[in-house]
Amino acid sequence: MWSQTTVNIGYHIQFQGSFYSVPYQLTRQTVEVRATPTTIEIFHKGQRVASHLRARKPCTAVTHHEHRPASHRAHLDWPPSRMIAWARTVGPRTAQGVEKILEAFPHPEMGYRSCLGIIRLGQGYPATRMEAAAERALATGAVSYKSLDSIQRRHLDQQPLNPPATAPPRPSHDNIRGAAYFE
Repeated sequence: MWSQTTVNIGYHIQFQGSFYSVPYQLTRQTVEVRATPTTIEIFHKGQRVASHLRARKPCTAVTHHEHRPASHRAHLDWPPSRMIAWARTVGPRTAQGVEKILEAFPHPEMGYRSCLGIIRLGQGYPATRMEAAAERALATGAVSYKSLDSIQRRHLDQQPLNPPATAPPRPSHDNIRGAAYFE
């Protein structure tokens, strides 16, 4: 089976629900994919650039180390605990958010980009605001770099997390039966 696809910004192609790496230089390029029951081969301009054993589970990422740019390979030397340790210097909520991001992926390094974005974000905001943003993101279940960035830019971290409940307005006319009618 042959098909065509475009290499995503993370230097992977998506094929039948799984992700397969290609050399990072091919990001945003069109490639051809040849699939057999056991193998995925990726071609660029007629030349084979990658070959992978076919993933058996959906949403699996199959990545060759040499396909990553040098900067990503350097970050792979960082254990997840290094990201979490930085987040703990900001506060427990930020650390909990980074842990959630790393746990969301089959390989923690797949969450490094988001975590590195949060580290950069933390350089531009005080720790109290980062903690408040992380608390809001955890409460809403939207823990990601984009969510934390949006919360910060919109100053939602400075708003009360749970707005006070208000009583429903009372009807202003007499044509309401009320509870006594049904007794």
